This record gives sequence, structure tokens and C-alpha cells, in this order.
Amino acid sequence: MVFKSEIKNINLVERLIDDISAKYQLHSDIYGKLLLAVVEGVNNAIVHGNKLESDKDVVLQYEITDKIIQFVITDNGSGFNYKDLPDPTKPENLEKTHGRGIFLMNHLADEVEFNEKGNEVKVIFNLS
Repeated sequence: MVFKSEIKNINLVERLIDDISAKYQLHSDIYGKLLLAVVEGVNNAIVHGNKLESDKDVVLQYEITDKIIQFVITDNGSGFNYKDLPDPTKPENLEKTHGRGIFLMNHLADEVEFNEKGNEVKVIFNLS
């Protein structure tokens, strides 16, 4: 799935996840975690990666096997240093209105992997 960097396109992602969940009869726990983590990743790609520039694309790919479901989200941005993120649970960061997305993704998915550049993230969920 390829779409422009506009917040309204998150609806497309939500519909895709709903369709996948119904087709593969995903457990509601997996569905909830998957929805939150993937939507957060797509939102990050749109807002932080592509800086809401609607001429830039976000690419969303997925693969499902009997053991895992994985999504790969790629933006056209310059990337970021995913190894150096502030801890949103520290007192000095609790009042900030941003900075929790990757923290959430890490806690919801079984695996989260970034490419070296930091403009692509893979979120993996175990189905067994």
C-alpha cells in the first residue's frame, strides 16, 4: 500500500488492519496491539519522517505466515537516530506531548526493527 503523507490516510491503514483481522481471524488482543503499533508507526512516518509534505509517500507492506504478522513502514524522510531516544517514563519527559510512539510500539509488538537510516520500521507480532 502506498499513500501520500496526509493524516487522513491513517483511515486507509485502519481499514486494512480491520480487513486483515477479519480475513485471518486475529485474536482481539493481537488486533488491538497491531492497530495501535502500526497506526503509530504510520503517523510517525507522515508527521516526523515526511514532515506532513503531501507530495511524499508512505509505503506500508505486510506479510502474514502461520507464526507471525509483520508490517514494514517506510517514509521518504532523512531518517533519525532510533538508538538515542529519550525515555518517556522519566519525570522530565512525563509532561511532553510527544515522544511516546516508539516506546508504545516497542511495548505492543514482539519485535521492532529499524533500518540503519531510520526511515523504515518493521513491527512483528507472534501469532502463536
